[in-house]
Amino acid sequence: MTDRPSFLATAKRVIQTEADALNALVAQLDDGFDSAISLILEAKGRVIVSGMGKSGHIARKIAATLASTGTPAHFVHPAEASHGDLGMMAQGDVVLVLSNSGETPELANLLAYTRRFQIPLIGLASNPASTLISQSDVALILPKLAEACGTGVVPTTSTTMALAMGDAIAIALMEHRAFTPEHFRDFHPGGKLGARLARVGDLMHAGNALPVAPATTPMSEALLTISQKGFGVVGVTDPQGYLTGIVTDGDLRRHMDGLLGLTAGDVMTKDPTTIAPQALAEEAVALMNDRKITCLFVVDPTQDGTPLGILHIHDCLRAGVV
Repeated sequence: MTDRPSFLATAKRVIQTEADALNALVAQLDDGFDSAISLILEAKGRVIVSGMGKSGHIARKIAATLASTGTPAHFVHPAEASHGDLGMMAQGDVVLVLSNSGETPELANLLAYTRRFQIPLIGLASNPASTLISQSDVALILPKLAEACGTGVVPTTSTTMALAMGDAIAIALMEHRAFTPEHFRDFHPGGKLGARLARVGDLMHAGNALPVAPATTPMSEALLTISQKGFGVVGVTDPQGYLTGIVTDGDLRRHMDGLLGLTAGDVMTKDPTTIAPQALAEEAVALMNDRKITCLFVVDPTQDGTPLGILHIHDCLRAGVV
């Protein structure tokens, strides 16, 4: 038998230790956070985020989160900064530097550069008396707590707090700027998140692909349109070109007797379900599933019902919207 703790017990201890650290961070936050946000909002340039080692990995993530939520930002490696990358910083920027100890030697040249050219500096560290904090215009102090490893040598608790602080900065800036999911999609068009935020207008078929016919169109011609366009439906328009109905497979079955002697207006279902081009594709999928239909005509409500396009559920599935 062994006296070693189980893997599960270790996992719970580590996570609880880090959770306790986050609670301590919440309790310690002060006006310095507001000052940091104000400094970033006042900057005319970018947020330069830097850190060495594990702090550097966290700094990269913070820079990426800022950039994707409306705050231009990029990461500068402190060692590379000493070999030319200091030129990536300029007056008008604001610099956010992470270092748990606040005494990381590789930060010296970067800190000196910000002081020489009067570039605002936000320091994030756990030691209020450290070089980084003493040189900073705004200080963000992390609680000085034991690392979750138990030996004090593996950055765990400290990096978790630094990451949470970075997220808090990004979200505070995002909320101040009223940054919307649509804005996020502009910065993040790829992947699952981009698919969820795709707009109907991005995926719809328009122009010559649009299956529409005037209400007076003989069904023989309407059937050709249905076949040629490939959506299984045809939209029916009035003399002004406004969408007034739709002919579907169900409508065809209901009017089998004497179908070719009828017009599209005779066969159509009036007032079909439509969607605006600005709507999220995710909303379109939910609407199609709810109505048990496979396509939607896209209509701009500001244009009196003129059909602008058509969206098939397969278009959404191909784009990753489910």
